[in-house]
Order: sequence, then C-alpha cells, then structure tokens
Amino acid sequence: MSARTVTKGLTRRHFVVGAGAAAGGLALGFHMPTVAQNAAVPNASGQEVNAWVVVQPDDTCVVRVARAEMGQGTHTGLAQLVAEELECDWAKVVTQTVTPAQNLARKRVWRDMSTGGSRGIRGSQDYVRQGGAAARMMLLQAAAAEWGVSAAELRVDKGVIEHTASGRKLRYGQVAAAAAKLTPPDVKTIVLKQPKDWKIAGKPIKRVDTAAKVNGQVNYGIDTQLPGMQYAAIMDCPVFGGKLVSFDAAAISARRGIKAVVRVDGSTVAVVADSWWRAKMALQDLPIVWDEGAHAQESSANIASRLQAGLTASDNVFADTAIGDAPKAIAAASRRVEAVYGTPFVSHACMEPMNCTARITAERAEVWVSSQNAEAALAVVSSVSGLPLEKCEAYNPPLGGGFGRRGGAQDYVRQAAAIAKQFPGVPIKLIWSREEDMAHDFFRPIGWCKLEAGLSDKGELEALRLRVSGQSINAFSAPHNISNGRDRRQLQGYYAEAGDAQLGYTVPNLMIEYAMRNTHVPVGAWRGVNTNQNGIYLECFMDEVARAAGRDPLEFRRALMAKHPKHLAVLNAAADKAGWGKPLPAGVFRGIAQFMGYGSYTAGVAEVSVQGNDVKVHRLVLATNCGHPLNPDQIAAQVEGSVAYGMDSLQSESTVLNGRITEKNFDTYPIARMYQMPQVETVIAPTYDFWGGVGEPTICVVAPCIMNAISAARGKPVRQLPLQREGLRIV
Repeated sequence: MSARTVTKGLTRRHFVVGAGAAAGGLALGFHMPTVAQNAAVPNASGQEVNAWVVVQPDDTCVVRVARAEMGQGTHTGLAQLVAEELECDWAKVVTQTVTPAQNLARKRVWRDMSTGGSRGIRGSQDYVRQGGAAARMMLLQAAAAEWGVSAAELRVDKGVIEHTASGRKLRYGQVAAAAAKLTPPDVKTIVLKQPKDWKIAGKPIKRVDTAAKVNGQVNYGIDTQLPGMQYAAIMDCPVFGGKLVSFDAAAISARRGIKAVVRVDGSTVAVVADSWWRAKMALQDLPIVWDEGAHAQESSANIASRLQAGLTASDNVFADTAIGDAPKAIAAASRRVEAVYGTPFVSHACMEPMNCTARITAERAEVWVSSQNAEAALAVVSSVSGLPLEKCEAYNPPLGGGFGRRGGAQDYVRQAAAIAKQFPGVPIKLIWSREEDMAHDFFRPIGWCKLEAGLSDKGELEALRLRVSGQSINAFSAPHNISNGRDRRQLQGYYAEAGDAQLGYTVPNLMIEYAMRNTHVPVGAWRGVNTNQNGIYLECFMDEVARAAGRDPLEFRRALMAKHPKHLAVLNAAADKAGWGKPLPAGVFRGIAQFMGYGSYTAGVAEVSVQGNDVKVHRLVLATNCGHPLNPDQIAAQVEGSVAYGMDSLQSESTVLNGRITEKNFDTYPIARMYQMPQVETVIAPTYDFWGGVGEPTICVVAPCIMNAISAARGKPVRQLPLQREGLRIV
C-alpha cells in the first residue's frame, strides 16, 4: 500500500522536498498509449501539423508517440511534454502509437523507438518538446496570416488563439489546415519553456490509459485476433544449447484441430492448431528426442563454485577503478572487514507471457507483438521473411510487462515469423506457456562479490576493495561492447565518473574489479539490470563496515559523501522523512541504502521486524532525484512498482539442475504478494537541472535497505539471496 502524505500543491501520493534538499525526476522507458486506449481518432478527419501533432476539427489534439507502453505511464508523460509546448487543452489530448515502418518511411522522424534503460523520457524529452513547440508556432502563424497581424501580437491558451488588441479568437481546429501548409520553424529558433512556467508537464495528471485498462478496452499483444487465425504452442530444448533431434508428428496429428507439427529452428518444435489449448496439450504429448548437449549435467552448485573461484583468481580479471593502493592500505589498517555476497539468476516473470502474431505472404510480412523495441521486431520479420523492410510492419500494442525481457531479445518474434512462413497468408498466433516463458528467459545474471575494507583507529574508511565475479550480459548478447575482456556494464553504479551510474562515496584507496565468469544460461537486462546486484553488494557491506567502526550507518555514509552532494541530498531526504534516529516500536528496526543508476539518485529507509524466521516489512521511505519531475503521481507509482519488483528479488531464484531451469511457474517461483507489500512513501526532491530515469533506479535500494534492517534486527548480516538461503521468509 502507499502512504498518502499531504503535500502542498500535489496529490497525497507523494512527498516533495525543496530543490536544496534532494532531487526528483522522471523515469521510465518511454512509451505512449495507443489511440484505442483513449478514443478512436481516424487521421482522415484531422490535419497533421507536423509529425508529432494532428489536430481534429473539434480541437482534439492527437499526440503521436514512438515509444512502448508497458504500464510505466510513458505515453502520458510524453503527451504532457508535447501538450505543454503546444499550449492545447489537455482534456482534448489523445495519443497514437507510431509503427516502425511509418518511422522508417519518414526517415525516422520519430527517432529512437526502443524503450528500456529508463530512457524513454530522458532520452527524447528535448525533440518531443520541440515537436510540440513547432506545431504551436505554426498554428499561431496561420492565425496571424488570416488576420493580417504579427504572430507576436497573439497569445494562446488551451488551444484558443487570441489577438489581444482586437479580441478576435480562433481555435486550433480552425487553423490547422492552413498551419500544415507552412514551413516548419528552424529548430534552432525554438525556445522551450522553463520548468517554472509549466502548466501541464510537472503536474500529477491522471494517466491517459487508465480508464481503458479498467474497463477492458485495451488489447495487449496476446489479445490479437485476425480472421482465419491459427495458434501455435512451442517447446525449446530444455537444456540451453541443446538441439532438437526428431519428433513423432504422427502420434498427435489425428487429434481434433491439429493442423501441423513444425520444426521452427535447430532446437525448437511447435504444434499449430485451431486453438492454443489444443496445440499446447498436443505438444505436451508429442514424442520428442533431444540432444541435450555438453551442459546437461550443469547445476547451480557447479556454477556457484566457478563464480566463487573468480573472487580470488588472477585470470580474466580487470580493475575498472584503482585509486591509491587499496590492497596495501587494507593490509596495514587498524581493523579489517571482509564479506562475500551472492545473488542468483532471476526471471522476468512478465504477467503476459511471450507471444507474437505473424502473417507472411509473398508480398508482405506483418507481426502484432508487444515489444520494447518495435524496430528490432521489424528487422527480425524482414530477416525471416526475406522481404525488404519497406514490405514489412510490426504493430506494437501495449505490453503486459516488459522489464527488459521484451527489449533486445526478439526470439519469440523470430519464432512466430518462422512458423508463419510455413503457412503463407495464414495469421499464426504464437503463445509461450508459462512454463516455457520461465524456463527460456534471458535471466538476470548470477553474481558473487567479495568486499574488503580497512578502517583507521578512529573508525574512518581508509580503503575499500570490491570484486564482482559474474556473468556478462554483453558477452551473451553484445560481444562488440566488450574490449579486451573488459565489460564495464557489469559494474554499473560503481563508475568513478559522473553521469549515468556514479559511485556515491569518496575513499582514499579504492579498487573495483570484475571477473567475467560466463555460464551456458542466457542472460539479459532485468529491470534495473546490474545496479540491482551492485547496490546490494555495496550498501549491505557499508552497513557491516559501519557496525565494525562503531558508527551509525547514516552518519558513516555521510562522512564519505561530501564530494557527492546529489547522492547525499537524496540520502538525507529519505532519512529525514523516515525519522532516522527517532524511536521505533519495540521489535522494529531500520535499514538504509543509497545508490545511483539510470541518471537518477535514489535512497531508501526500511522498517522491518523479525520473529523467528518470519520477516515483516512494515514501511519503506524511498527518495528519488531524477532532476525534472514530469508527473509526480507517476513517479510515485513507479517507485511503488519498484518496491514490488525489488521484493521479488528477495524471494525469487531460478535454479539450474541437469542443465535446465527448475522453477517453471509461480508455485515454485515466489514473487511478492499483496499481503507482503509494506506502506510505501515516496519522496520527490526536484533539482530541475538534469533528466534522469524513474522506472528502474529505485529497485537498487529496495533490497539492500530491507536487508540492512533485517541484519539490524538479527544482529548478523544477510549475505545471500533469496532470503530462503538464510532461513528467512517474508510474511
């Protein structure tokens, strides 16, 4: 549940701190709702002023959006940015999703369509706002021409243009056709509004897609229906890297509704039928021979042993940060602290399993797919069909969860297209079962981390050495981003330089290393990616070092953050709102953490009680500084969602036995339940000097602040996840 804190000028959902205290911002992958989610707005009845804005005769303004919507509210945020500069009536704003083929045909006028890394808004806010401003300038110029006056004499409010001297007025819908004929202004001449002057952006405006989701009007990818559609259920070799040897199609071909059994690729088979359930049940009984390959005896225990060996190995290791001489300083320190932390593979577990509907003919290839990267989906369809991009299309409905799974990897799109190619002109809807979805994910990488600290006789941190040993996402999906075995991505949040994910502490002697230890298990971006694990390693260890120094965890951190004012400000904001240092009810303990990721600064304070093996998380106060708070209410919603996902990571684990994942459904893969959710209070403290993310940054402090509170309650640290490995459970 969420705390409803009353704050002047804002909704009760969030708490805003002044600019001098911390920062607030916006964060999500950027997406916008489809027209179907708002209102039916056929382009034929409106006038395109520019690529971003279509104005209807009744003054309805259609804002076109190229990013994906997966529940994070990006469509609303992007529409706010455009509408703010457009000066239209927000009550008459609807959104429309752009397709990748449309973008390609217009020389990518809408630019990047991918949604991930909390880049949706922060990566496109400038040109999106420019699109709205350019449309406003053209509409004003059209009105000025009709009246024979200078555009400088005009003002506009909620889509109504007024000539102040004469009192004459025109609506946007009345001048849109004339405006569309004008030459767009040079982008260099466009002056964007200052945040202090915002009337739509920066406000807690309701999401544009909420009503349609509540009443069931929204169609996700899995809801796609086309005439003559057939359904496909799929099964990949249970061992990663294995192969499909053969299958006995005759054993199930006579069943009712079965159309065919097809080889999809070297490791995958599918059954096509007139209903998905019939296809699934037939596939379940299909005799299949697999070649499970060299990894059939792999296990979580073996993988953990190899990664743990990387904590002390000298091969395939690089130091990303080397300030002073940390090993020497630690050896000479008055007191030494050492710990090893471990985090497991975890699944994305999207509520909407992977699916894609494909239709391929000799002349055209189309897919209907919930994707975080529709342009990548389009490229896959072109590759599989053999048709040029201009003869392909990828329609991108709202996503029933993405979290990175529907980003770079378009495996389900490739499979659907490969099946559809064998049924020319027939729409094929491929749906993964829940078991297939969780067994063949691109998992969050497994990792171990060894940390050592050296304290002075005054309890000051003189040296810190940290080594991560774990699997590399880039090694699996983007090897071109690895240079001489160095993959900085796995050290996200530990970077020395300012920017996207900077370390928030200054230590005289500091060494940060990475030992790449890859496995046969496919890995990928998982909401928050590497800041999740790295935040746990560092922030839990900082509490251990503070205790060894005999100091308060908050004060210990503050002493290291003088050169990191934004990190410090957000830490203070969380601590102040949580009442750090004030008495708690008997049996309740606090934990604190701070970290940076995706351009935003975050901190959290947890209040937890432990009774035997039962952990109860009572309250979480989470502060964020993402620069410009585009929609405070949506920031609060994303923080709350981050709590749920962060609490998943405390309980969830995808284990390997005999080369395959063993947890294939929610009966064995626990995720956060409603009854486990604590009271959540969001602190937004705007500094208005940068654009950061919101959808992912907060997750990296949820787990460590809870773990630190558990450690305070138990009197000993929690070093392994899931909590079950420590004999604990969340109740």
